[in-house]
Amino acid sequence: MTVPQELTGQAPGTSAGTRVAELHEAKKLARRGPSERATRAQHAKGKLTARERIDLLLDAGSFTVVEQLRRHRAVGFGMEERKPPTDGVITGWGTVEGRTVFVYAHDFRIFGGALGEAHAEKIHKIMDMAIAAGAPLVSLNDGAGARIQEGVSALAGYGGIFQRNVRASGVIPQISVILGPCAGGAAYSPALTDFVFMVRGTSQMFITGPDVVKAVTGEDVTQERLGGADVHAELSGVAHFVYDDEWTCLSEVRYLLSLLPSNNQQVPPFTQSRDPADRRGEALLGLVPAEGKLPYDMRRVIEEIVDHGDFLEVHERWAPNILCGLARIAGEVVGIVANQPIALAGVLDIRASEKAARFVRMCDAFNVPLLSLVDVPGFLPGVDQEHGGVIRHGAKLLYAYCEATVPRVQVILRKAYGGAYIVMDSRSIGTDLSYAWPTNEIAVMGAEGAANVIFRKQIAESDDPENLRARMVKDYRSELMHPYYAAERGLVDDVIDPAETRSVLARTFRMLRTKHAEQPSRKHANTPL
Repeated sequence: MTVPQELTGQAPGTSAGTRVAELHEAKKLARRGPSERATRAQHAKGKLTARERIDLLLDAGSFTVVEQLRRHRAVGFGMEERKPPTDGVITGWGTVEGRTVFVYAHDFRIFGGALGEAHAEKIHKIMDMAIAAGAPLVSLNDGAGARIQEGVSALAGYGGIFQRNVRASGVIPQISVILGPCAGGAAYSPALTDFVFMVRGTSQMFITGPDVVKAVTGEDVTQERLGGADVHAELSGVAHFVYDDEWTCLSEVRYLLSLLPSNNQQVPPFTQSRDPADRRGEALLGLVPAEGKLPYDMRRVIEEIVDHGDFLEVHERWAPNILCGLARIAGEVVGIVANQPIALAGVLDIRASEKAARFVRMCDAFNVPLLSLVDVPGFLPGVDQEHGGVIRHGAKLLYAYCEATVPRVQVILRKAYGGAYIVMDSRSIGTDLSYAWPTNEIAVMGAEGAANVIFRKQIAESDDPENLRARMVKDYRSELMHPYYAAERGLVDDVIDPAETRSVLARTFRMLRTKHAEQPSRKHANTPL
């Protein structure tokens, strides 16, 4: 909505008081948006307005708006008749729990939130400010893509956003919140950020929409089935977090920000915990069966170890055979990577390797110490895995751990077999300290498989092969897989009472707080594909 004519073009002698009144009216119109009808239509879709979302995200009264009176300069296709203030995006900064956070929010009520030249320049400015200030950037996405009426200028605007996403990567936390459509080139910006949040029923992300898909492939698909929140949470892995409504979603964004530093030169915020650091976890003895083939839920182990059982899991529904998330131990933020025995027995595969590798690199970028909880029988065998490139994908996780310079601690609960043992932050690839429970089995492979390989000929020639096999399995386990074998060779620093895991970790991470490690000088690494 434009400022009424009577409030513009006043005579040169107009008083300062009148001009101030004009200013307040212009800002009031910009804040209110295009019309009540447009606001009602937004609410009817179950969506909040851009301002309402910002108010939920930031501390009350902390938001400072930037360029709220900006208008586009495009002409043609009727654009010269429609020049609303803000140009469809609200930009500025505020605080979350007292710490500065920059934000931009698409206003779907104006041009469907589509990006034009002025719109893009506002986003560029706020991104530059976030990088310069060393503060997190949160984007609230609800836009229809590039503004077609502005042609290539709109596309160039996206290029400027992508370039800044990359420049900010690993420097400040970048969080994308999808609260409506995010299609075409617009989808690449969230993909370049650290975390993506989505809301069921109202969020969609895709490169080509249902109409294009049908025209090209003949497939008939809805927006929700093509790029809805659950699709990206379970199938594509694009979404890290999914919630049922915007209120919960934005509340969880605030919680995530409370666990991250403002930039890569700081450490995560410390909070004084009321959960005693030396609290014993007697329940752990019953949670993890000694028999390696029996499943259990690793989440319950994590909840027993961390402060107050609070664990913010990342990518909860994608690659569920590995768990990644943030928690606190004795008030210190830690990133946790853990095999999950109730999903595919906790094996590593293509998706699990990708998921964990990116999480490890995020933690390392933002000075978050790493805890690896290991119970892994190996990599998932199969033709699909090999042809899908499990070698190069597994190498991503190996690379991420080897590259990480933050404090790293490994705890081996039960199985740790073969290459998967090495990859899960073993001593040989640089973990600072490795602990094991007395139920640990660290070996090239399980005792049964090892005995079948080593004693294949003897077993085949035996009059009683089953009895000989059982005896060989027992001998192999007692010789090479007893709980103290790795500790005796210095590959495990200590075998600990499971009930003392929390207190051991609290002391260890406290000691490692001042760890300093340098990497070789290089332009950048050449990471596995």
